Amino acid sequence: MPDEKKSWLRRRTEEAIRGGLTRAYATVKVDPERFLFQLRAAYGLPIGTFQGVYSVDIARLDDAAESVIRGGMKMAAAEGAGLGLGGILTIMPDLGILSAITMRTIQKLSLIYGFELNTDDEIAELWIAAASAAGVDISRELVEKEVVNRFVPKVIQRIAARASAEVVEKWAGRLIPLASSAIGCALNYFFVRAWGRRAQAHFRNKHVETRRRLTADQARLSAASSTPLLP
Repeated sequence: MPDEKKSWLRRRTEEAIRGGLTRAYATVKVDPERFLFQLRAAYGLPIGTFQGVYSVDIARLDDAAESVIRGGMKMAAAEGAGLGLGGILTIMPDLGILSAITMRTIQKLSLIYGFELNTDDEIAELWIAAASAAGVDISRELVEKEVVNRFVPKVIQRIAARASAEVVEKWAGRLIPLASSAIGCALNYFFVRAWGRRAQAHFRNKHVETRRRLTADQARLSAASSTPLLP
């Protein structure tokens, strides 16, 4: 493929990923209350709020996270197989939908590990996790200098730029019409698996840090309350 053709495909791919992530953030957000019910009903987590996850065995949270990632992988694979029949003509719509599936998976992982996306800091953390999943390092200094409504578009742009390079390289098989469905299925499946696992690792590490801090705070309060008063 000539360099000019690659440049065109790279630009279109970046636009598709950026648009998919932006729409996912704006229109296909996970409903926290509905997902909380799902965590109780489908995964048996004994929680009334998302803050309750800090008192649940972390292995159970990991199991729920793995299940969510597998669900995203299956959905992405089915979508990739269907749109893959169109070969290169359906790469752009496919990437938009794939971006939305991936972003919803990351949102669910955020909730599983106790980050509810109610504050600007939590929303920023979601996009830091998404960037980490894409292999983009976001400086904490950048987060602190930017308000979230300016921070998020910048992060989306950096994710799209990084992901488009990977996509153009690996999605080359979609140019083969008869094989494109199977290739699209497999690529989407492994795309969500890779991004999901990296995002899970990010949120799990943050969860462990928060759990340790909460435990230390509780220990200090207990020690303070048990200290006898001086006469």
